[in-house]
Amino acid sequence: MEEEKLLKKIAKLESMCDQLQAEMRYLDQLLVEVGFEEGLKTLKSAALELIDKKKHPDEG
Repeated sequence: MEEEKLLKKIAKLESMCDQLQAEMRYLDQLLVEVGFEEGLKTLKSAALELIDKKKHPDEG
């Protein structure tokens, strides 16, 4: 019985993982289309740069 519950939980988690991966691929594609050359990677870099400039406004 416990094994069956665990297998169902694993299947649910695998499904959620697949959905999240598909969503991330779609978001990455959209970001490329709107001008982020490398999608999520470029967005992350831009966000970190903005945060850094906000923390250190006199250094740039």
